[in-house]
Amino acid sequence: MDEKTTPAALVTGGARRIGAEIVRGLHAAGWRVVLHYHRSATEAESLAAALNALRTDSVLALQADLDDPAALAALVETAARRWGRLDGLVNNASSFYPTPLGNITETDWTHLLGSNLKAPLFLAQAAAPHLRRRGGAIVNLIDVYAERPLKGYPVYSVAKAGLAALTRSLAVEFAPEVRVNGVSPGAILWPEQQDDGPQPADILAKVPLARPGTPGDIARTVRFLLEEAPYVTGQILAVDGGRSVFI
Repeated sequence: MDEKTTPAALVTGGARRIGAEIVRGLHAAGWRVVLHYHRSATEAESLAAALNALRTDSVLALQADLDDPAALAALVETAARRWGRLDGLVNNASSFYPTPLGNITETDWTHLLGSNLKAPLFLAQAAAPHLRRRGGAIVNLIDVYAERPLKGYPVYSVAKAGLAALTRSLAVEFAPEVRVNGVSPGAILWPEQQDDGPQPADILAKVPLARPGTPGDIARTVRFLLEEAPYVTGQILAVDGGRSVFI
């Protein structure tokens, strides 16, 4: 791609797991990427260095706490200034942990709603003027549990349901210049701290394709929605091997 026409995206939570694969996928497709991270500095800097070694000045790692309202607009503005444009926003960063009824705290509510719903809203609001200039797009990472809540995770499920509603709302608000869509991963990566919730074998038993997906499945779908779906907006695509048919 010509330097003047090379698109740029901001990916939140891009240092590890699915976020890192989204960064790699966009980079491989020729995008420049602002890789946001919170605490994963080592992973973020390592990934940025590896990708910049493949293509000079193509990835920038930026630290921000998405629970800090003041950090959200600043993150977007820094990202947009880096290469003088912003063509895509991928709201991938997310907190996930159980909140059994009877033990939910206001901190739980604030943190889970903050990372999964509040931050995407205010990042999208800040990014909108830049995206409008480029006819850009937003992709929100949702969850199959937004439609069918996960037992023991009511606050997380509510937050992702809110993000699904926000995705559709922003598609209306930002049209026609900016498209807004969502991706709902199914069984892709298991939680790093497995609790007493659903176990992998139980989940896979309800997946028609009878196997887990990969981070690459999500990354390719994100890229499709950013690059190859000019007449798609307000949609949420489940990438779950058919699991949402059963749960």
